[in-house]
Amino acid sequence: MNGIELARRYYERVVAPLILDRWPGLPHAAGRLGSGSDVLGLDDATSRDHDWGLRLALLVEQPYVDQVRDHLEQALPARFEGWPTRFGTTWSPAPTHQVQVDTAEAFAASRLGVAVDRPWTAADWLSVRAQAVLEVTAGAVFADTSGAITALRQRLRWYPEDVWRHVVAVDWTLIGEELPLYGRAASRGDELGAALIAARIAHSAMHLGFLLERRWPPYAKWFGTCFAALPTATAVAPALRVALGTAAWQDRQAALSSALTDLHRLQETVGLPGGTQAVEPFHDRPFLGVHPSVVTALRAAITDPQVQALPPGRGSVDQRFSSATVHLEVGTARS
Repeated sequence: MNGIELARRYYERVVAPLILDRWPGLPHAAGRLGSGSDVLGLDDATSRDHDWGLRLALLVEQPYVDQVRDHLEQALPARFEGWPTRFGTTWSPAPTHQVQVDTAEAFAASRLGVAVDRPWTAADWLSVRAQAVLEVTAGAVFADTSGAITALRQRLRWYPEDVWRHVVAVDWTLIGEELPLYGRAASRGDELGAALIAARIAHSAMHLGFLLERRWPPYAKWFGTCFAALPTATAVAPALRVALGTAAWQDRQAALSSALTDLHRLQETVGLPGGTQAVEPFHDRPFLGVHPSVVTALRAAITDPQVQALPPGRGSVDQRFSSATVHLEVGTARS
């Protein structure tokens, strides 16, 4: 049993009959959205030790939110298919039903930290964590008679074109800042320091792979799992494993070069400008750097004045911070 299938049956056999008997024809949406490994379809037996069970997002128009929530509190059975309908979570230990009743707009804003009742600026797009977007777009929607959540998910499918070019350029900038440092540290025998630098480069390279395939990357627990499922970019994984291994530093540097060259090739395949080449020698040293034309070509293709005004190295919140809680803090600050 996976969480999405359990939620689907819960909605179809229990929740939908309860609300439609009380409010026939009520426009609503229902799905397994929000937090949880099951939203990504990655839950297993281990997932069931906390925050897993009969969870559902039920989205209605504002006048009905409190009425529907209260009706379910009174009318839901104690159990469904052996699972309790009321249980505590790590964020709210008091047992209660876990049908999140809200409007589609309020639900999305609660995950994203940015209001969705207006057009987004470039800064809005950059302030939203990819994991937060997945909590709105990655799960299963079982019904949407109002159309509201479907429209929001379509809107969040991907960055606007110029914001996309900007964040891709930022990943190359981040890689370019670190790539020459790897060889320098390794050549001085600093294996631990070099490994840390290589790991950061590999993370940025994988993040770049998600961007090039227009896929929102999840947070750290499922980052590698979802990267391995990418249709094309995952082909660089063997080279990245070599770069993070125990071979001679020159071989690991060559592996990084190979991975970045392949990503550069993919960049041109998806229609983004790539400049002359991915990497070049770093001055007269036996190290590598990112060829400046990669970033220059991307920046030159941006026409939106808002995006043109962004600092070249200032990207999304994911590119600036790695903490899994940052999107919650950003949401609190912006709400």
